Amino acid sequence: MADFLIESLEKLGLEPSDIQCGQLNSFHKILCEWNEFMNLTGITEYNEVVIKHFVDSLAVNCVYSFKKTDRVVDIGTGAGFPGIPLKIMYPETSFTLLDSLNKRIKFLDEVIKVNGLEKIETLHGRAEDFARNKAYREKFDVCVSRAVANLSTLSEYCLPYVKVGGVFISYKAGQLDEELAASKRAVKLLGGQIEQVHKLTLPDTDIDRTFVVIKKTAATSGKYPRKAGMPSKEPL
Repeated sequence: MADFLIESLEKLGLEPSDIQCGQLNSFHKILCEWNEFMNLTGITEYNEVVIKHFVDSLAVNCVYSFKKTDRVVDIGTGAGFPGIPLKIMYPETSFTLLDSLNKRIKFLDEVIKVNGLEKIETLHGRAEDFARNKAYREKFDVCVSRAVANLSTLSEYCLPYVKVGGVFISYKAGQLDEELAASKRAVKLLGGQIEQVHKLTLPDTDIDRTFVVIKKTAATSGKYPRKAGMPSKEPL
């Protein structure tokens, strides 16, 4: 099992240590255990988890290096993707994982405790609410999100967390031309600029992944994000 994990991550240019491999394997074990009584993922078979969750989460390494990054926030982290694999591979970086479902936060807390992960916190709540908290607003170098929502909505959730000069990296799939065009106004209103659209295929698969890198070029207006529910109901 470990060989498959190591070989898969090496194809991304990563060299996991024995400790990091152990933590990722422990994450898989806890994911399977908790998935029996709560819906965390439809993917539990080891090799599939390695490719569709671990490799997919860490493929961002192809477009951005977290080695000199101080603070990262993962919005809508779900079962901890991409936040937990990124934290394991970049132990010196501080991570904040936010999700609106408390059951998932309890699961993440267990993963963090069992693996002895440090410089990581979980937040239970809505992205719109924590974005108005001075402790989190425009405090992060990078925001990542693998959540399923259109880019206009995601940008309103995520860009308020990013400090000027930082980046928001959205994990997307499928055809994006229309979505990218429709999001330009929202991104600009929120103080961002689409800097890069990087398409790749996960190693040894036919699974396509696109990373949209949005640079934070100006402070986000105090009008945003709008109250809970509005960014998804009425995208900018």
